[in-house]
Formats: sequence, structure tokens, C-alpha cells
Amino acid sequence: MFKITPQGALTTLYKFCSKSNCADGWVSIAELIQSTDGNFYGTTVRGGAYDNGTLYKITAAGKLTTLHSFCARTNCPDGSKPAAALVQGKDGNFYGTTEFGGGSYRYGTVFKITPTGKITTLHSFCSQNQQCPDGFFPIAGLVQATDGDFYGTDIGGGARSGGSVFRITSAGKLTTLYSFCGQVGCPNSEQPYGTLIQATDGNLYGTTYYGGNGQQDFGTIFKITLAGKLTTLHKFETVPGGQYPDAGLVQATNGIFYGTTSAGGTFTDCYGGSCGSIFMLAADSAR
Repeated sequence: MFKITPQGALTTLYKFCSKSNCADGWVSIAELIQSTDGNFYGTTVRGGAYDNGTLYKITAAGKLTTLHSFCARTNCPDGSKPAAALVQGKDGNFYGTTEFGGGSYRYGTVFKITPTGKITTLHSFCSQNQQCPDGFFPIAGLVQATDGDFYGTDIGGGARSGGSVFRITSAGKLTTLYSFCGQVGCPNSEQPYGTLIQATDGNLYGTTYYGGNGQQDFGTIFKITLAGKLTTLHKFETVPGGQYPDAGLVQATNGIFYGTTSAGGTFTDCYGGSCGSIFMLAADSAR
């Protein structure tokens, strides 16, 4: 973990795997969030007591406290390998996802953890049957909407095998709002990797890594209401326009959405492939 001044002076506050067997975690790929208590909270994919990732608190001075080590019991009912950032709910607790662990099939979880480290598994994915109508592998984090519920995505399962958008209450009641289509010949988007955002119009916006028109399946940008009505706003189809958006969006103060693609763009000299792009999209765009 580091801090950097607006003038560019960088200070390393903490180096992960400083403890024996990386008990403090390592591979911290998600962004930090600053809590209302002034401390920062984050996740690691690896390390901890069982090498399945951790949740940690770190002060602005660099003092790190491990709040939870995942996979504390056989088959990891508490989840494992949290790849996304946490979100602090209005109740003061933190909410997040693990990509693996939980339930019979160990296809990921949604959890709640208090600032003192008490963790509760709210939902284990693929809990209904082997077809996983509730989805599986929630790589992205959660967003708490103005209605108080949390919204997220998973990249697999759902009614049409392409992942889903879901709503979950703080008590753990999960509702699938929309199922993406990953079936052969289905001209739809699939595999939403990025975290959703709630825009100023009250709707949720996000991206899918694949899909578009069934032929040039390079990803999409979509809007979905809190009731589950989805509209595809943009289909990535050409190399110069970018391909494969694997992160979420941000909405600027001017109302425009900004995001990135992991491939495509003008330049093609990045390790034998294209280099990606940064894009902008008007909120009222349907192209």
C-alpha cells in the first residue's frame, strides 16, 4: 500500500507478505475504500492463515490488521479468494464477494463483515441446483443503491448461462434481476466482469466482457433499472473502438460515463496484441 501527494511524492506504507507464510495476505488487486472511521479497508486474493485471501484494515500510517482469513473450515463455507473491493453499507458494515468457496459447489459468496471482523455469509452461489440459476463466480464487487439493497454481477450461470445481475438485501435475500445469454447462437451479451454503478438517473450501468451481436462479440455497455429492465447502450465491434471491457464505469460530474477496454484501440504493439482504450459515453446514448 502506498500514498502519493498531488505533487508526486510517493511513500510505501505497507509491503504485503511481510509476515511468515504471508499470513498478512498477498496479491491485493482490488482498490481500497476509506471507511467512515478514517481507516482503509481492502482484500487480498492469496495469503492469510489458509492462503485463500484476507480482509484487512490499514491505517493512514500503515498499521495493518487482518480482519478475516478465508477458508477457515473445510470446503471454505465462508468463501475464498475475494478479488473485488469492499463497499461500506449504510449500517456501517462492509459487504463484498468472493469468487470461490461457499456452499456445495464452491462457486462464490456474498458476505458481510463488521469493522471488528465478524463475518457472515449472506449467499452461496449455485445453491439451488447444478444449473446455477442464481449464477456463479461473482468477480465484481457490490454497489448499495438508494433503495438500501446491494446490486452485483456474476460471470456464469443464470437462466441462460451467461451470468446475471442480482439484488441482495443486507439480510441475504437474493433476487436475480437479469440473466445474460451465453448459449450458442444467442445474440446477447455475457460475462459482466466489472462492478455496477448507480447513476444520477437512479439506474444501474455496467459492462459485459463478451457479447454484442453474436458475430463480433467484443463486449457491451448496458443500463438496467432496479426492477431488472436491461437496455444495451453500446456494442464494441471494431478494433479502434476498443474491445473486451473488463472493468466498470464511472460517471463524471458532467453526466458522461467513462471506462476502459482491455484490448482494441489504435495501437497494436502490446505484447503481440492491441493495447486497449479509454472511452466516453453520453448517458442518453443508445448506440
